[in-house]
Amino acid sequence: MKLCFLVEEQYRHDGMPVEVIRQLTSWGHQVDVLRPGGALLRMTEALQGAAHDAWVLKTVSGGPGLTLLEAAAAAGTTTINDARSIRGVRDKALAAAIGRGRGLPLPPTYAAAGPELLAQIPESEYPIVVKPADGSSGRAVHLVRSPDRLAALAPELAGEGLLIAQPYIPNSGVDIKVYGVGGELYATERRSPLHPDHAAPERRVPLSDEVAAVAAQAGVVYGLDLYGVDVVLGPDGPVVVDVNDFPSFRQVPDATARVARAVLALAARGARTAEPAEPVRPRMPEQRGAAEAAGTAVPPAGRAVPPAGDAGSPAGAAGASASQGPAAGSPRRAGQAAQVPVPAGKAG
Repeated sequence: MKLCFLVEEQYRHDGMPVEVIRQLTSWGHQVDVLRPGGALLRMTEALQGAAHDAWVLKTVSGGPGLTLLEAAAAAGTTTINDARSIRGVRDKALAAAIGRGRGLPLPPTYAAAGPELLAQIPESEYPIVVKPADGSSGRAVHLVRSPDRLAALAPELAGEGLLIAQPYIPNSGVDIKVYGVGGELYATERRSPLHPDHAAPERRVPLSDEVAAVAAQAGVVYGLDLYGVDVVLGPDGPVVVDVNDFPSFRQVPDATARVARAVLALAARGARTAEPAEPVRPRMPEQRGAAEAAGTAVPPAGRAVPPAGDAGSPAGAAGASASQGPAAGSPRRAGQAAQVPVPAGKAG
């Protein structure tokens, strides 16, 4: 396959995606790398004669990479993730509206063009979490406990563009980060950026059915294939506090090979479809009985559903055993994949 990775300056030496690119190259695939943040781009000619099977984006929010990816999608090139889905999560105000409107457990969200407008939030809503709508990697995230504190932060927030504010969800001080790759989910636990003094080293943790259901639903709602979901366990259950496309996949076993195989499968699937299909809604355990009664095929409990389609490359053969889930009825262990069908491939 011939692939093009868009890599922002910040990620030029990062294991994700550098190691993935090396893995794909070692399997015999051609990978071109564009640095949208470090090159003068002639947008009217950037896509002429490219003829890649897919373009893959690993850039910062607000960077030029997404614009170039959208141009590739408009020209009919398969993009990973789907360019429209990436836009839907990189704008956190938009992501909140989409997710909450489609049943995801997200906090009520305010959006404001400047910090002075956030002063209109009722005091009864405090404490609140304020962050840039295009933020990433925990940048400029603030736990604001009172209107006076918000006023004091105004100069710092003034240059951040569109802001969002959400009521703070009481929690233990740790976030659960769930990674979705190749139809599998993996959970890690890490210290919340709102609680920097909390001692919680990042580590893999068991993935509960409740959190798995929320994370799987997030992938379907936003139409993402490679993604991460930040969840906090509040008094009323899991709450989604952030969603990102193409995250780091830290602590995911064999992350490089898993992501590389997923890229190949998605590129191959995109080449076989002219229009994006609707993602397959994951079946969680409570849905099994109804599906079986209706005669619908349901994979055995505890088994990860393999990606639809085969990339026809050494990747498929080399990694088949690694992507295979445990036998039916096996207990879910720390880092074990949840049962999640892969969403249908996206075309640009």
